[in-house]
Amino acid sequence: MNGRGDVIPVHALVTENDLADEFVASFRARRLAEKFFYWFPLSVRAWLALCSDGAYRNFVRSRSLIAHSAQELARFFPLGPLEVLSLGSGQGDKDLLLLEALREHGIRVSYVPVDTSQALLEMACGGALRAGFAAQGLKADFTRPEHRAALAAEPEAPPRLVILIGNTLGAFDPIAAAGELARLLRPRDRLLVDGELYAGDTTMAGYDNPLNRRFAWAPLYAVGLRDGDGELRFEAKDDPRLPGLHLIPKHFHATRDVTALLGGELLRLQRDDRLDMSQSYKYAPDTFLRILSDAGLAARWQGRSEDGRFLMVLAESS
Repeated sequence: MNGRGDVIPVHALVTENDLADEFVASFRARRLAEKFFYWFPLSVRAWLALCSDGAYRNFVRSRSLIAHSAQELARFFPLGPLEVLSLGSGQGDKDLLLLEALREHGIRVSYVPVDTSQALLEMACGGALRAGFAAQGLKADFTRPEHRAALAAEPEAPPRLVILIGNTLGAFDPIAAAGELARLLRPRDRLLVDGELYAGDTTMAGYDNPLNRRFAWAPLYAVGLRDGDGELRFEAKDDPRLPGLHLIPKHFHATRDVTALLGGELLRLQRDDRLDMSQSYKYAPDTFLRILSDAGLAARWQGRSEDGRFLMVLAESS
């Protein structure tokens, strides 16, 4: 239940103990996976702050694209039941805009947000339930093969819209992830996915700024690291597999010997150790479309953010 006494249904394929064990193993391997930037309460607060005032342009771009395009997108779906499966749903506020538009078109929507963050899942489910939608949260890591298998729809189940927005595809290997998304779709299902279009120094400035640094630091602060213990560094690279495929990795560089602590587990870094953190892929427009096409996904609709920096695609199996 939440503070208002509402029951929030969340089915867990991954437990908090699982995630704690993964965090310790990940830290010791000098690599913090994407999910840990939304796991700690401090990280969730930093994420919500990043999204709240318009300073995080990617959130604004993705949300405005949904807001401006929701009615148009709803017309691609027939009347009747539709399951909306949102992968990496976060707090679900962008999803809710689309759910409302689908309902206005007479579509009977059920909502399944998927995330590893218990706090964000509660927000996504709670918002949908208060708006009158059937909702069931799924606490899962869709990068795990066994969890993707659990996400597969039965052949006779209602049509499904799979959502992966907010440049979430770019948090993983987009070439591999696009193929996994394609395998989730049945012939009558659709996928809504977006990506940030690369713009050189302007793209880098969107990440290497105080508000985004606060978000990136949050999981480190949560285990006791502080600014004086090291530096957070951003880079810009090209992925040689495809022209027009770029990535911005970040890492923490320890400037002295430090000890982090998680639930009694000591996590040590020596001076000059590097802790790799999550990375974010960016695209040339044709490259983003090629990745989808190569995965067997045919674009039915395309939309751009007002500044032209975000490309959103509604696709189906080709």
